[in-house]
Amino acid sequence: MNYWLMKSEPSVYSIWDLQREGQTLWDGVRNYQARNYLKAMQPGDRAFFYHSNADPPGIAGLMEILETQVVDPSQFDAASPYYDPKSGCADPRWYTVRVQFVAVLGRFLSLPELRATFTPEELEVVRRGSRLSVMPVSQTVAERVLALTTVSSQPL
Repeated sequence: MNYWLMKSEPSVYSIWDLQREGQTLWDGVRNYQARNYLKAMQPGDRAFFYHSNADPPGIAGLMEILETQVVDPSQFDAASPYYDPKSGCADPRWYTVRVQFVAVLGRFLSLPELRATFTPEELEVVRRGSRLSVMPVSQTVAERVLALTTVSSQPL
């Protein structure tokens, strides 16, 4: 199992929205590096749900990757803010994943706490100016993150 960190603004979609819905398509990612990370995910991987553009930002929950290599339908919807007129159905540019709720963390891990605990080499999200919305997290760092909360590192 691999670990990831995926960002969303809680005013747009929060861990509580995912908890209520159970699962969702993680659409709207429009950065090629983040897209490549989405394409590298496998069913069963886990992802930390990070609330970005919040006060404070930080890790709020945990989710599981259910389905991978999903063509992001928002790229074809002209009414969507994620519409990409250069992407075609025969050759789509944007792929995504379907995720499932696992847990709200027993303790919110704020960005200042993450910065005090991890180096930028260990956890990309603590790097100043880091704007990538999807990033890998090593097994060792994931276990340390989980140890800071009441969520076990064992599969839930």
